Amino acid sequence: MWRIGLTGSIATGKSTVLQAFADQGVPVFSADEAVGELYAGPAVGEVDALFPGVARNGSIDKNELSRRLAADPAGFKKLEAVVHPLVRAKIKQFMDDAEARGETLAVVEVPLLFESGYDYGFDAVGVTWVDELVQRERALARPGMSGDKLQTILARQLPQEEKKRRAAYLFDTGLPRETIAAMVAALVASIRAKEGQT
Repeated sequence: MWRIGLTGSIATGKSTVLQAFADQGVPVFSADEAVGELYAGPAVGEVDALFPGVARNGSIDKNELSRRLAADPAGFKKLEAVVHPLVRAKIKQFMDDAEARGETLAVVEVPLLFESGYDYGFDAVGVTWVDELVQRERALARPGMSGDKLQTILARQLPQEEKKRRAAYLFDTGLPRETIAAMVAALVASIRAKEGQT
């Protein structure tokens, strides 16, 4: 089974590209969604112990957690020490299950793939990118986003150019959605052909 890691900086269209793979019948996994599930259950106790008061009604208040991390970026390492192993276990299970079903391709979206330095065993990495002015505009349009919060996030991410240099596949999400969908469809068809499935 061909395993693709999908990454990119904030607001560069990772979800759009991941959906394009899903539309081709490819099993996909979002690390962001996995974190959301953990924040709504399994990781609540440990995260609230690190940042007392961020749990509300049995789940983590992401805005309050973001505020705390912006005030003290040293907290990221503590948070990641709790959350990352749980997400990695989910990713491994997802890939193992996909391979057991006989899938020829699976795609896993991991926002901090390069930054983490963790080897997930991907065969190739795809990177989403977009013009930096578009990226900033998209990010600042998100609920709860501010210039300071965006700077905190970007400071923890490799520059887009460096990510592009490390990629096997590049997806410019400034292009129309139909163009992106066609690029993904062509890539999926090529991989399936190589893996012996049409």
